[in-house]
Amino acid sequence: MQPDIERIIEGIIQGDQDTVQLLLDSYNTQYAECFFFNSEFHERKKQRQLEEFRKNKVRDYAPNSDSDIDSDNDETDLLLRQRLATALLCFISHQLQPAVLRDCLHTLRILSRDRRAVGPMVTDSALFTLAHLGGISLQQTCPQQEDEKAEDQSPTTHSQIHKRGDADAASLSVSSVLSFSTPVEVAGAATTNGSVHHCFKWRGDRGHVVLARGKKDTREENCEEEEKEEDGEICRKEAMKVLCNVIYNSPRAQERASVLRLLQGLWESLKQGICNRVPLGDQFYKLRLLFLLTALRPELRVQLRQERGVSVLTKALEQCLNVRWGGGYEVLSDSTAPPISKEMFQEIIEILKILFNIIHMLYRQEPDEEDAALYRHLAAVLRHCLLLSCDGDDMLEELQGHTVNILSALPLTCLDVLLSVHVDQASHKWEGVNMDCVHSLLLFMDRRLNRGQKLKEKLTPVLNLLTESSRVHRVTRHYLRQQILPPLRDVAIRPEQDTSLRGQLVCLMTHVDTDVKHCAAELLFVLCKENVSRFVKYTGYGNAAGLLAAKGLLNGRGNSGHNQYSSDSDSDTEEYREAKARINLVTGRVEMEQPDPMEGMTEEEKEEEACRLISMINRMSRDEIIQPMGVTAEGRLAPLWGQMRDCTLEEEEDSEEDLDLMSGGRKEKQME
Repeated sequence: MQPDIERIIEGIIQGDQDTVQLLLDSYNTQYAECFFFNSEFHERKKQRQLEEFRKNKVRDYAPNSDSDIDSDNDETDLLLRQRLATALLCFISHQLQPAVLRDCLHTLRILSRDRRAVGPMVTDSALFTLAHLGGISLQQTCPQQEDEKAEDQSPTTHSQIHKRGDADAASLSVSSVLSFSTPVEVAGAATTNGSVHHCFKWRGDRGHVVLARGKKDTREENCEEEEKEEDGEICRKEAMKVLCNVIYNSPRAQERASVLRLLQGLWESLKQGICNRVPLGDQFYKLRLLFLLTALRPELRVQLRQERGVSVLTKALEQCLNVRWGGGYEVLSDSTAPPISKEMFQEIIEILKILFNIIHMLYRQEPDEEDAALYRHLAAVLRHCLLLSCDGDDMLEELQGHTVNILSALPLTCLDVLLSVHVDQASHKWEGVNMDCVHSLLLFMDRRLNRGQKLKEKLTPVLNLLTESSRVHRVTRHYLRQQILPPLRDVAIRPEQDTSLRGQLVCLMTHVDTDVKHCAAELLFVLCKENVSRFVKYTGYGNAAGLLAAKGLLNGRGNSGHNQYSSDSDSDTEEYREAKARINLVTGRVEMEQPDPMEGMTEEEKEEEACRLISMINRMSRDEIIQPMGVTAEGRLAPLWGQMRDCTLEEEEDSEEDLDLMSGGRKEKQME
């Protein structure tokens, strides 16, 4: 049975809460997991069109998108949903029973999933209402200016809560009234049996609401009030879910949220909870909203960083992980600690995503002493994240992925804390240094390589992190080289066909995505200390040509940055020394001896084949099928047009005539 939206709207107009709750329960049950309201209609229509096509083998019109097959009924349903959203936004601004308010917000959450129906929720008054219901206090500099903005920008008037001129009224929010734990007396309110009935003062004909100053009731809480407090918390979470959907689905809402300083109110609420050690599970959707705002509005990222966002969020991350500090920047590990639960995992992920939004440009900057200490502190916590265990492999993969993203964005000078830990109980040591963190990154890269999906976004951060760390930290480079580029022994197969880490990275050096192939080649190049001959030895000249061309090292005469690396031996194995003379430098392996293609040909036939080859190359170059290239003295590729201009079209025709004469003369000799 389809819920009657008209009846819901009529019940809202009449103020019949019981009827509205009954109808909304039915509506919410049906659309609880619906993210596209017309999916059934579209599926039926597509199926009907497919059957007609199979029957007639003719398609008169092929729609380009789902919006092209919308019907009049669809437009009617959309208008009804927009009307329902408008009515609900006005309805929730009045005093409602907690269960009714919860159902209203649940319905708004369902409606906010459809970006075509979020129009009524994008107005300033709607954003204020949802923010206050979510426990976010928004302050306005001048109510008159806000009234004028609302009148100019929004054709539909909604209930909006304004701040009074005194501090006590400013501290009173709708969310505090909804909790019912401390009943509030509102102007004109009638208090009966501990409950509060709100009477709002309407300002003129603009539909704005003002909450008058109230007083707290000092009576003790009872069980009933505690249940109502739980209802208030549910309503706050529902309001935050609606706000998250609206911000995500509407660029206009993102713009207005920035203008209305939504970030300030949200950040103050989160900071207060973190300082008071409120369980972050109660603030999860505030964290989600903060992530959306910083992801979608660049100016808010800068603003949050200026508001000490990195420091506060690092503290929140420490609280989630129950971090215990040792000496310096070392987090003490606890092998007996249980794996991270799913609830805690979600909160940690949101914090990591927000941190990445506000620091992802820091690697280009040189931090001062205070910022460097802050980023080292964060890097130490992130190192702890890399070594944690989770309830599932997918959770561990996601946690490490977000951790790597942040580490790759931090200034390189602050990553020394990844190695500056005690080696007493380290499972992986190298040259007296604890390499547990580097080994964890190596395993993470290996898992991402094996999955082979979305390599650019999933693999390039860890490749860049390992590359830059190897360039800066000698011990890291030595350890990774031992793991990725061990001394060569088997030179019978191509490097890209090897199943080891080296083979997988070499295979990526010819990937279709230029970012992926550059990152993979750069890591191997740094592990070879940017030595061209060593790089070609491990990858083959054919695979290495792309990076060498980009760096101007194709002639093999340069060594870009070899002086910045410490000297170490590159001893070859006995197997490699025996096969070195027979290795094909292009393919990087020992090739089977191939027969000479010109064996048995006379000098005239060889000259004829050479001329034919030159003629074909010139013709393909003139038709722009190929572009002949050469290596300049600087070791870079350059077109050979300057050299080819000497070979004019007339000269090419003469060479072709000479080729024909040579062929005719050879045939005459054969006939004789």
